[in-house]
Amino acid sequence: MTLNLYNTLTRKKEPFEPLRKGKVGMYVCGPTVYDLAHIGNARPIIVFDVLYRILIRSYGIENVQYVRNITDIDDKINNAALEKGISIDKITEPTIEAFHQDISELNALPPTIEPRATDNVSEMIQLIQELIKRNHAYEVNGHVIFDVQSDPKYGSLSGQNLEQILSGVRVEVASYKRSPADFVLWKPSDKNLPGWDSPWGRGRPGWHIECSAMSRKHIGDCIDIHGGGLDLIFPHHENERAQSECSFPESRFVRYWIHNGYLTVNGEKMSKSLGNFVTIRDALCNLPGEAVRLFILGSHYRAPIDWNERQLDQARSSINRLYTSLRNVKDLNVHESYQIPSDIVIDALEDDLNTPAALTEIYRLASLLNKESSCDKLERLKGALISSAQLLGLLDQDINSWFLDSKETKNISTDEIDTLILKRNKARKDRDFEEADHIRGILDEKGIILEDSEHGTKWRWKR
Repeated sequence: MTLNLYNTLTRKKEPFEPLRKGKVGMYVCGPTVYDLAHIGNARPIIVFDVLYRILIRSYGIENVQYVRNITDIDDKINNAALEKGISIDKITEPTIEAFHQDISELNALPPTIEPRATDNVSEMIQLIQELIKRNHAYEVNGHVIFDVQSDPKYGSLSGQNLEQILSGVRVEVASYKRSPADFVLWKPSDKNLPGWDSPWGRGRPGWHIECSAMSRKHIGDCIDIHGGGLDLIFPHHENERAQSECSFPESRFVRYWIHNGYLTVNGEKMSKSLGNFVTIRDALCNLPGEAVRLFILGSHYRAPIDWNERQLDQARSSINRLYTSLRNVKDLNVHESYQIPSDIVIDALEDDLNTPAALTEIYRLASLLNKESSCDKLERLKGALISSAQLLGLLDQDINSWFLDSKETKNISTDEIDTLILKRNKARKDRDFEEADHIRGILDEKGIILEDSEHGTKWRWKR
């Protein structure tokens, strides 16, 4: 079966064909690193990780360029730094480290490259200059603004025309804009804000131009797949499309726009602005990463998911049952020829990432494995189960480790943990980094993760 994906631009499912035969470029909007990522942020990480695994299977990892950016220039970051009276990097660096720790526990593969906005400002300036040259942007009072009325296709991705967009404006519009829908490409920075020299004075880029510049640098003028959450369709992705295609009109910016649905809490979209969010880190204190991952994949990626205890308990039970079926045959070696994913799982995933259907088949394979007695059939079933699950990023841990309850079997008390952390803190203060690393290693072997921040060191169990 050919990979079919729902294209937001055309509003229909289409066979996937990359621009260059045998080569795929995929760009996914990554985190804005001003605070810990929440479970809603985890959904695109997991969804596009599954798509990445499918693309790797079809094209080979060397032929898939997966770019997921880090937004480390943003007013939310600036505000957090000013509020705490610290430098921007004191906000972004620990947040990036925490993000990587959290998504690794969700078993997400690293992207091919993870560019940071701060490393690509010169590319953003060049792109803005191109837009000015083509009369799609104008400069005023140190700002550079994109002129939406210069783009006849503006609104095509979100399905809105300019009149609808203008009628939806509910905030006070800056006096220097020609139209309320125009958006900022560059804005001035005072001495308290991060800034870069530019033809328009010291300033910083707007959010939308960042992704256009980074995707072009690392993939090219045309991206095969551009992914993100539904909330990014407008204005972020609409503005990305407009500025990218207006700066290089001979190229189509994106062939397939893929968007995952919202994650809700009691029917409301999970977001930091609403205060109804659960961080990935908080979720991992109560659930193994693979249980969180299975919970996310239990619904189709375009459908909404509601975060609730009942479904979380089901996900925990389901992943435990899958590992239990493997524990019964853990000493059975599987020949390489049997390590083949189920055709049903492949067909489901190639049908617009139908992960619920793929999971149904995985549960069926596990059930058959529990009932089978023939050694040859057991080997085939085990190989199919593991290979199929790994396309979804599941059943990737050592079976014995999965069932190991750190709290009960590691023979270490919380008092002992706290004592070791105090010793490590003293070693760090004394710049005895070898001893500090040694203590971290001891705790790591005990199944304990340390989290350093400006507020001190916290710890938690790996599961």
